Amino acid sequence: MPPMATPFDSKYRINEEALKKHTNYLIESGLHGLVPTGSTGEFSRLTDEERKRVIKIVIDVTNGRVPVIAGTAANRTEDVIALSKYAEDAGADGVMVTVPYYGRPTEDELIGYYKDIAESIEIPIVVYNNPWTTGTDLKPDFLAKLIKYENIRHVKEATCDTRRVHQIIRATKGKMIVISGADDNTFESFVLGAKGWIAGIANFMPETCVKLYELSVEKEKIIEARDLWYNILPIGDIVEGSGKFVQYIKAGMELRGIDSGPPRKPLMPLGATEKSTFQKMLAEFS
Repeated sequence: MPPMATPFDSKYRINEEALKKHTNYLIESGLHGLVPTGSTGEFSRLTDEERKRVIKIVIDVTNGRVPVIAGTAANRTEDVIALSKYAEDAGADGVMVTVPYYGRPTEDELIGYYKDIAESIEIPIVVYNNPWTTGTDLKPDFLAKLIKYENIRHVKEATCDTRRVHQIIRATKGKMIVISGADDNTFESFVLGAKGWIAGIANFMPETCVKLYELSVEKEKIIEARDLWYNILPIGDIVEGSGKFVQYIKAGMELRGIDSGPPRKPLMPLGATEKSTFQKMLAEFS
């Protein structure tokens, strides 16, 4: 499932036609679900109304063909609940929620946070653990305390510590489904039991991402999957390790002829040298 980039026009307005086209492209490429308004979708640089508009467009265009998991993170519990309810009413199949950022809440506060959200909606919640951006690490023992809520059964795990996969599975007695949340340690996560991948690079190389998933998880052709992974890995490394995740995703889309527009300020597009180097890397997957 790709965390969808949000296309903008030259004036940084949401390009609705490009968003509709990208939604269809991703589904027709064989991806198993869509995740709009996540961090790759630049949710922190969208207004609440813009986020709702993106969610509604993706749900309407998808029209039930694949599940839509809407990113509904915010710094206030009330805002998360309001956006999650909106997504549920609009027809989303689930929501993805990271912890409040720039605050480092305690464990008791976080349990209350997810409890309030879980009790406000009926659709599934994907807990998103990304301590690199939030400053808070959701450890396996903490996740085990969340499984008492029936609609919390998935975690997007993005610490890049592959051990977390088996630690979460063991701590939750297999009740929490692990989804890889990084583009540079996915194969290892699949081998250890992850069942999904929220893949930024799937915005511009969806067929390759689907093939890796199918080989690793569905067919268990580990050697063949590993060979494919080593081909993908340089792209995952540069996207994850550059500090320019959104910029590289949008550059990859542009290089593949997908209308993405620039990232919103203060982010800036890749420089000419970076873009040229990236283009050469992507040539293998054309």
